[in-house]
Amino acid sequence: MLLKSCCIYTIGVFSILILISGIVLVLSDVFPHIVQSVVKKEVVLKNGTMAFEAWENPPAPIYMQFYFFNLTNPMEVLDGDRPAVVEIGPYTYREYRPMEQVNFQDNGTKVSAVNTKTYIFQPNMSRGPESDLIRTVNIPAMTVMEKFKDNFIVANVISSYMTGTDQGLFVTHTVGELLWGYEDGLLKALKTFQPDLDDVFGLFYKTNASNDGEYVFFSGQENYKDFARVDTWNSQSSLDWWTSDECNMINGTNGAFFHSVITKNETLYMFSSDLCRSLYAVYEEDVNVKGIPGYRFSPPSEVFANLTVNPANAGFCVPAGNCLGSGVLNVSGCKQGAPIIMSSPHFYQADEKYVQDVFGMNPEKEQHQTTIDINPLTGIVLQAAKRLQVNVYVEKIPSFSQTGDVRTVVLPVVYLNESVLIDDESVAKLKAIVTEQNVVVNIPFMLIGLGIILGGIFMFLMCRQKVPEVKNSTAAERQPLLSS
Repeated sequence: MLLKSCCIYTIGVFSILILISGIVLVLSDVFPHIVQSVVKKEVVLKNGTMAFEAWENPPAPIYMQFYFFNLTNPMEVLDGDRPAVVEIGPYTYREYRPMEQVNFQDNGTKVSAVNTKTYIFQPNMSRGPESDLIRTVNIPAMTVMEKFKDNFIVANVISSYMTGTDQGLFVTHTVGELLWGYEDGLLKALKTFQPDLDDVFGLFYKTNASNDGEYVFFSGQENYKDFARVDTWNSQSSLDWWTSDECNMINGTNGAFFHSVITKNETLYMFSSDLCRSLYAVYEEDVNVKGIPGYRFSPPSEVFANLTVNPANAGFCVPAGNCLGSGVLNVSGCKQGAPIIMSSPHFYQADEKYVQDVFGMNPEKEQHQTTIDINPLTGIVLQAAKRLQVNVYVEKIPSFSQTGDVRTVVLPVVYLNESVLIDDESVAKLKAIVTEQNVVVNIPFMLIGLGIILGGIFMFLMCRQKVPEVKNSTAAERQPLLSS
């Protein structure tokens, strides 16, 4: 009887101890920290790690889609009317972007590489062939006119040449020519006087099967938050296109990879050579991609806001003090002087003026926002869509009759959507990691549950032990009465 009572009370003590242990572990967050600590050590650019393999040769298919804006009223625009455009696309390319010339430096704390990108046309995912014709602004001519507009003699000679060769403010070329390059008559003529001038123009000329220069990345070996962060680009630790040190900073990763253990209140920084600047993204909402939990990050409107909204952006006004409105960025300084203005597609998050200036603009968040969905534990990108629009600053230049009475406008030419969705093999690996995380993190709750179950068993046994004792004592009390 004594042994039985001992066992029962032992169960009760154990239930209390296990319950208290579980509660203490939940409050102290021990197990989540253990999981995070392990992941931080694994997500590093080092031979043999899954993170390095994915960084060196991304397994998920990447697609680049181009949507062109075909100008429908060129003669009316020259008379001062509002431009009207029709979006045509997508023209889709499979993008391959392995890291090449990989070289570890400083005892493995840094790694240098070039990110070679190759684009293969995908007819079955495209609106039409690369031979489709698009009418748009004559970017080489607009660039030359802007360059020589203050030199009356040279401007007059160039204008006469353009008139004689029937070159105007607008041109019609195929999709392939506009993207990858075509020989331009005006540039070819100017090359006679400037031999080092390239007479081929294309929006993405020389970018296919090429790279944008050498990067040096931090490996994350010393600090997990430095994983894949850019240290230098083309041997430079900062840029020189902008008018403030802050705007010339190279911050964050290249946008394809991020450190592990990401929180909702973090700001993720990225450097984009396409935009010639660094930018950042903030948490927007929870998402679920192929059964994997993630956080969606996107650039807030402040990133491209005018200095009146975001004073930190004053350095992006070039020349100094020459500021455009919110939502657009003048990148002519890093585009060989071409009057290129970058924005989000359809001027999403830009001043309403830019939307109204061009008939055919219809900004929508779902279609035109840049988003990055990231698994917060590993930092792996589950899904992403980088969306940018290439525009040209068009204005009337009195010394060039080719500009007619055109109104000053930021005219859209093309927008791109560079997207990626995690592949099924990576999903399987990530699901295993998430499952392990859930098991480990829930151990304290399992202990609490076990403590409650043992406590229930203890209470049941105690009640059962006392009931028979009451019955036995009652029977004993009645025995003498029956005997008498």
